[in-house]
Amino acid sequence: MYYVYILASTKVPTKIYIGITTNLEQRLHEHNQGKAIYSQRYAPWQMRTHVVFSDKSRAQAFETYLKSGSGFAFMKKRLL
Repeated sequence: MYYVYILASTKVPTKIYIGITTNLEQRLHEHNQGKAIYSQRYAPWQMRTHVVFSDKSRAQAFETYLKSGSGFAFMKKRLL
């Protein structure tokens, strides 16, 4: 299974992180331990939403969409 996840910084609530993983718990732990370069300065992170896909290419396409302008607007309106 592939998870597209959305994190919100508890330190800076306006900061959102969108990613993809096969292990949600481990990935959240990595973000909160500062092992992900972009997200380390805004840690700690809180899981806001995740969507499960069985197909990797669909998960990657959804992640890319969420990072686009219209996808980001959709995410803010429907997923957060």
